[in-house]
Amino acid sequence: MGKTKEDILALAKELNIKFIRLQFTDILGVVKNVAIPVKQLPKALDNEIMFDGSSIEGYVRIEESDMNLRPDLDTFAVFPWSDPDLMEARLICDVYYPNGQPFVGDPRYVLKKVLAEAAALGYTVMAGPECEFFLFRLDENGRGTTITVDEASYFDMGPVDCGETARRDIVVALAEMGFEVEASHHESAYGQHEIGFKYDYALYSADRVATAKFVAKTIARKHGLLASFMPKPIYGRAGSGMHTHLSLFDQTGTNVFYDPNEQYQLSKTALYFIGGILHHAPGFTAVTNPLVNSYKRLISGYEAPMYISWSAHNRSALVRVPASRKHGTRIELRSPDPSCNPYLAFAVIIKAGLDGIKRQILPPPSLSQNIYHMNELERANASITCLPASLAEAVAALQQDEVVKSALGEHILTHFIRAKMHDWYEYTSQVHTWEIEKYLGV
Repeated sequence: MGKTKEDILALAKELNIKFIRLQFTDILGVVKNVAIPVKQLPKALDNEIMFDGSSIEGYVRIEESDMNLRPDLDTFAVFPWSDPDLMEARLICDVYYPNGQPFVGDPRYVLKKVLAEAAALGYTVMAGPECEFFLFRLDENGRGTTITVDEASYFDMGPVDCGETARRDIVVALAEMGFEVEASHHESAYGQHEIGFKYDYALYSADRVATAKFVAKTIARKHGLLASFMPKPIYGRAGSGMHTHLSLFDQTGTNVFYDPNEQYQLSKTALYFIGGILHHAPGFTAVTNPLVNSYKRLISGYEAPMYISWSAHNRSALVRVPASRKHGTRIELRSPDPSCNPYLAFAVIIKAGLDGIKRQILPPPSLSQNIYHMNELERANASITCLPASLAEAVAALQQDEVVKSALGEHILTHFIRAKMHDWYEYTSQVHTWEIEKYLGV
């Protein structure tokens, strides 16, 4: 970490870079970019590149459209699939107003604000996301289908796993871009894969999720495939999640979630953080699970959490505590899916956990039972409630949660809710194939 302007210029010259892509995301998590020839790189590194923010989802109005891109120099990476004669690199940028103030609608800024709040409390937030996705065949016109390229299952490999080569090339590309991939493997459903990153500072982990999605899509296309991060693309099969591991470290590098003298070797800080997450889970679900389709994954039977609970033992809970202790003590939030904007998702999750610490919100007792095998009365006696069952319910819960709303800020909150409710109204007004098959003969 700590690259300088001179470092970037020297690397660009050494690697014969021809074009630089200045990247950022809209509020929906879609990666955008302004491409510049390398001769404009000094200007970019002096924060002099402007773009039209009125054309970006959730940014600004046309009468205030000029926005400024400021590159984070530590995000410089070469696209390894570039044409050797037209080498490309990227820099992830923060978005600013022309007056030099950070743009309140920049998702990366939203996460940086929450991380600054954590730092003021003495904490560095580390995150390790696990992104699941499907590899599907393309049709004769190059459009995506839901036809998988294998019939493999959990941890299978070739020749059953015909997507293994594509997944390998995705991992190689990410490694060449400087990412440390901890593991990649076939997941439980046909055509489903997972790539997990080594934990890092939450901002850089969010950068990696955003990058991994567009890298996976790019490499998959080169194999004649579609990489889909849709949460539930196929009925009757497991959906794709983005299980997110989180831990807090103090200024000495000590993991504050670990306490060898407490039950489960979890500190009070860890319990309060869990308590905050459980308390605010309904409120942040619209952000961590932002599609109409997201709620077709959060159902019983596929190991996706739908009940608000935590466990030091089993995977049916919303929050799980993996077995690793001491430096590796962490929690795993299992509800997010990979369609989310990682900057906003991490921001609201961390904000919820910090609120738990500030207010000392203790979670209920850890559950050792499989929640899916409990009946309604048993869940009620254990005070287990459900996550929102639809996007509309999730948005309603978001509107009632002042802590989550404060993490997003008024600008993003307004545009996010508007976009999500537009999706919901559009979905509910459509006539779907299931309805035709079920009711056409009525």
